[in-house]
Amino acid sequence: MSTHRIRTRPPRGSATAPLEVLTDPHDVAPFLEDAAHYPGGRTPAVAHPRNEAELALTLAQADSVLPVGAQSSLTGGATPRGETVVSLARLTALDVYSRTSLRAEPGVTLTALRELLEGRGCSYPPVPTYEGATVGGIVSTDAAGAATFKYGTTRRWVRALTVMLASGEVLELERDAVVARDGIFEILTEQGLLRVPVPTYRMPGVPKHSAGYHAERELDLVDLFIGAEGTLGIVTSVTLDLLPTAPPVALVLVGVPSESQAVTLVNTLRRQSEATRREGDIRGLDVCAIEHMDRRCLDLIREDGADRRLDVTIAPDAEVMLLAQLELPERLTPAQLHEEVARSLSGTAPDTPITRLCRLLEDEHLLDATELAGPTDTTRIADLLRFREAVPEAVNRRVGHAQRTVDPAIEKTAADMIVPFARLSDSVALFREAFRSRGLDHAIWGHISDANLHPNLLPRSAEDVRLARDAILECGREVVAMGGSPLAEHGVGRNRTKQRLLTLLHGAGGIAEMRAVKQALDPHWKLAPGVLFDRAAMKEQSST
Repeated sequence: MSTHRIRTRPPRGSATAPLEVLTDPHDVAPFLEDAAHYPGGRTPAVAHPRNEAELALTLAQADSVLPVGAQSSLTGGATPRGETVVSLARLTALDVYSRTSLRAEPGVTLTALRELLEGRGCSYPPVPTYEGATVGGIVSTDAAGAATFKYGTTRRWVRALTVMLASGEVLELERDAVVARDGIFEILTEQGLLRVPVPTYRMPGVPKHSAGYHAERELDLVDLFIGAEGTLGIVTSVTLDLLPTAPPVALVLVGVPSESQAVTLVNTLRRQSEATRREGDIRGLDVCAIEHMDRRCLDLIREDGADRRLDVTIAPDAEVMLLAQLELPERLTPAQLHEEVARSLSGTAPDTPITRLCRLLEDEHLLDATELAGPTDTTRIADLLRFREAVPEAVNRRVGHAQRTVDPAIEKTAADMIVPFARLSDSVALFREAFRSRGLDHAIWGHISDANLHPNLLPRSAEDVRLARDAILECGREVVAMGGSPLAEHGVGRNRTKQRLLTLLHGAGGIAEMRAVKQALDPHWKLAPGVLFDRAAMKEQSST
């Protein structure tokens, strides 16, 4: 039976040994920026606590702190602005309880997680694109990735959390144990009773949404901390659910001659996959993820020679390439896969997922522009995944070059938006017009199976960056009107444009409700100040 009240406990472990704290400028330098290369990072020190007691002592000694993991934030959320950086890299305990759950400390990387689980035959499926991310980081942003279409975001897989509050006291949270009553949580601490309000704004009806504090009528306290970007508490351990088996996965790379045909194909694959899962049909198509790369992405890949290095053929008429992950009932070898493809075209193949896929692609006149890599062909699967990753790498490299050679004010400028799938074509047209009307070079890629795409600027000047921010805000307004979210999976961080999108989404009243949650749990604004929103009152910017 759930309650709305919970009591904190003191931190565990010992802090008698000297804390590991870096202050030398050379040692501190790697912690001054994250993957967004957000400028102006500064910190007096970097602390490396090894247990709860050391973390609590760090909190007691610092005026403000910024907890960081892999520093893979794309929003400046792991770039310090004078706070003491608290690196969670030493908190790496990892215990697999069974084939269906594990407990991990926040510094555990997803690579370490995968390697451990592979040896046990189980898996953690909602992994974001970057495997170097840490468990603490994925909880902090409610991370999502390619396979959200089938497996959802991190939130769905978190069974329990241990969270240290700004006071150094600790909450042990289990899902379904502490649920808000009449819009309030009560937390009994050594200093007295905290009454934490639940925001009343409505969440967008889309599968991904990393935009401030979660809200729902009977909110689970676990969910308040997931996606809070370290502003409400520091996660010190996570219990994650697992799949007891790792399904075999084939990759399907398809060149499509038009955007409209790509959307139609994705829609068909989605509908058939949903029917397969609903009906439990092992012969049916079961696609868990589909990635999208537009014509400009393909141009960049050709310019950099990634297609030649990875031996991937890009059809001259391809406007879009799709990369789908297809789960199979068995681990087909390359020879078995080739045989199934050949038999599907002859009409003699049994009814299998590969047969259904090939016939669908043949009907769309796309089979000749398709490459299949089976579950046991791990080398080729790695090549095709690198092909997809060559796109953001190409864009980021060009942004960095422009920053160094044209104007240091140039920075990565991109959107991370999601709409209901029925509005996917509308969102693509919206992105294109917003960037083209401003004369901006851009590339669009992303998780098309979720209707979550990333239009990215290819900057030639600092003025391009300014215009792209305007384009993103324009798109954000329309995406909200479509029932989507302008902040799908990367979070908000310190990025001013994303903070404006957060206000645009929830309004000044919604931001005020978030600030009330922050004030209740962290009254001195010690944790990650300036992430999500400033301490000063924010004015509604949706008209900007």
